Amino acid sequence: MIRLLDRFLLLQPRWLSTILFIPLLYALGWLAAMLLTVLGLPYNAVSLTGTVLSFVLFVLAMPRWAAKRWSVTRAWTALGICNGGLNDRRSSAVGFLQGLLIATGLLTIITTLALIGGWGQWLGNLDIRSLLNALLLCFGVGLAEELIFRGWLWAELNQSIGAARGFIAQAVVFSLVHTRFNLNLPEMLGLLLGLFLLGLLLATLRHLHDGSLWGSVGLHGGLIAIWFLLDQNLVDFSRNAPWWLLGPGGNHPNPIGGLTGLILLATLLRIGKSKAKKTNEYIR
Repeated sequence: MIRLLDRFLLLQPRWLSTILFIPLLYALGWLAAMLLTVLGLPYNAVSLTGTVLSFVLFVLAMPRWAAKRWSVTRAWTALGICNGGLNDRRSSAVGFLQGLLIATGLLTIITTLALIGGWGQWLGNLDIRSLLNALLLCFGVGLAEELIFRGWLWAELNQSIGAARGFIAQAVVFSLVHTRFNLNLPEMLGLLLGLFLLGLLLATLRHLHDGSLWGSVGLHGGLIAIWFLLDQNLVDFSRNAPWWLLGPGGNHPNPIGGLTGLILLATLLRIGKSKAKKTNEYIR
């Protein structure tokens, strides 16, 4: 199995392995999930189970990938997860909380405008099940996607096209993978731009935290988890609310695709860029 993985990692041209890696993992995860239906796994759980198994395979493959592709022995350091030691754990926690605070501030502004404008009614309903779901979204989806996009993909792109172009390219891929192509053109373009800006901001945050991924995890996971709680439990948003405020998506809006979200993301990105330039550490 290791030999087969090594042959895949050394495919030429180099970018071939990068392009095929995630689709191949997803196919293997889906196949494994389908086989589990023989043991009683419900068919409606195949998609989620396949996704989880694919991520497990991704994690298992990373040490070998880092060694063969990036010539590093500490894969999780290269991916921004850990450096070891008490100080690292403290700085990771601080970074995560900073990212979470940024997410809270951004969504608080949008929610406040909706309430003031009469496009939402405060409910304040909260239960333990919803909180657990939010935590799972924050640490599950947030961590998994940051490992893939700001961890693995950005490192791959840095190796192939350089840090500056990789910085832009990872955000482009991130936006294309997450957008909804069933929206009308203005809403789809708004969501694409919002996702692109978010991808740049998440990468900037990792850069400002000296390569640690935890600030990005806090922001990304926080946006998903907090919006879930707001939309499902805390606020009854009007479905007539303008998309420039709550974003496109109809009954399932994404606030980063609205004009308000775009302005806030662009402002945060400008602040992050200015902070990096002051320390002569911006990506070149």
